[in-house]
Amino acid sequence: MKAEIKQSKELSYIMICPDGYDPEISLPFVLVLHGFGANMQDLAGLCPMINDRDYIYFCPNAPLEFDLGMGSKGYGWHPPREMSQANDILQAESLLNNFIDELFDTYPLDATLNFMLGFSQGGGMTYRCGLDKPDKFKGLIALSASMPNPENLQDKMPQVKYQELFIAHGFQDQVVSINNAEETQLFLKNSEYSVEYNTYTMGHEIRPEVIADIKEWMVDRF
Repeated sequence: MKAEIKQSKELSYIMICPDGYDPEISLPFVLVLHGFGANMQDLAGLCPMINDRDYIYFCPNAPLEFDLGMGSKGYGWHPPREMSQANDILQAESLLNNFIDELFDTYPLDATLNFMLGFSQGGGMTYRCGLDKPDKFKGLIALSASMPNPENLQDKMPQVKYQELFIAHGFQDQVVSINNAEETQLFLKNSEYSVEYNTYTMGHEIRPEVIADIKEWMVDRF
């Protein structure tokens, strides 16, 4: 696969294409959102492991830079949970929604088999900016995701819920409690979504068995 760093109006991003990609031919894509404190390169290495033939991957860099200490910097979609205000979330949603619109305006993308995948804070953004776009994303993938108060998603849900969701979480996750994942997946199931919820013996991470399950889930839908 070929990876190239690009710049949208507001965000830097990595575009990863299959070998022999023809820009005149539309392909489905996967939008990949990293977690707080990481950057656009963090999940890029996972893309070929998921599927190296059938999708374009877009890995945007979150907009806000944070000092992580010891001279290390990372990026976030909004401030950490205890520091984040309602307006911070709204700004993050607006920026990501604009980025998605720009992708469709820029590239000949297939609009029927796309997926949005997010890890941790990126998983929360996947819920917030994916549930109201069933015409753009066939499925949503939330990994070790942070989504406090999932009932706040109610206003984003279409009347007919035909999107499918894959949710994964670790029993030993000390960053995002598994209780939050349980609450979110139950809320979505009770809202009539098709949800595959898997738990793993791991912490706040993405292990090979998670990638294997994502691959199988996506193949079933492709």
